[in-house]
Amino acid sequence: MEIVCISDTHGKHAQLELPVGDMLLHAGDVSSRGSVSEVKQFLDWFEAQPHKYKLFIAGNHDFLMEDHPETFKELLPDSLIYLENESIVIEGITFWGSPISPRFFDWAFNRDRGPDIRKYWDAIPTDVDVLITHGPPLDYGDLTARNERVGCADLKERLLEVQPQYHIFGHIHEAYGMYRCEESTLINASVLNLQYQLVNAPVVIEVEGKKGRKNIE
Repeated sequence: MEIVCISDTHGKHAQLELPVGDMLLHAGDVSSRGSVSEVKQFLDWFEAQPHKYKLFIAGNHDFLMEDHPETFKELLPDSLIYLENESIVIEGITFWGSPISPRFFDWAFNRDRGPDIRKYWDAIPTDVDVLITHGPPLDYGDLTARNERVGCADLKERLLEVQPQYHIFGHIHEAYGMYRCEESTLINASVLNLQYQLVNAPVVIEVEGKKGRKNIE
C-alpha cells in the first residue's frame, strides 16, 4: 500500500499539492483551535481527496475532538477513518493511532509524563505495522528550535518494544524528516515550519500487509 503522510496542516490543507497513493494519512493538528467550522472545513476537504482510504488522528490543537466528541462524530463522514487510541486493519496492515502528547500548558489531548501517559502507550498492539501518534518519541523528530528534546520517553520505550514498520507523527514542526530506530522508520510529517508556512512536502511510504488478518478492503 502506498501511503501519503502529512501532519500539522492547521487549516492550510487546501494549499497542499498531494501525491497520488492508496491512502492519505494525517497525524493530527488539522485545525488551529479546533472550532466546529475549522474541523468541518477540513473534513470536507479530506473526504474530497481521491485516495481510496483517508485516515487521521487529532492533535493538541484539535479541541473539538476532545471537548465535544459527540459533535465531532456527527460531523465525521462514514468514508473517513478516525482513530483515537485504537487500531484498524486495512488490506492486512494494522494501524494504531492516538492524539495523546505530553502536557504543554493546557492543549487538547495533553497528559502528564509518566504513568498518566504510559497507560495509553501500553495499549499499542504488539503487531502494529503503522503507528500514528501526534507527538514524537524522545530523541526522534523531537528537537525544537531551542535545541531541546521534547519527545515522550515512555512512547520511545513502547516503540522499541513493538518495533512497527513505520511510526508517523508531527507536532514539532521544525523537526520534519525521516529517522531510523532499530527496525522502525520514523517520520515527522509536519508540512508547516515553525512560522506556520507551508514548506515541507508530504512523505510517501510503501507498506506491505500481512496475510491472514481480517481486512477492510
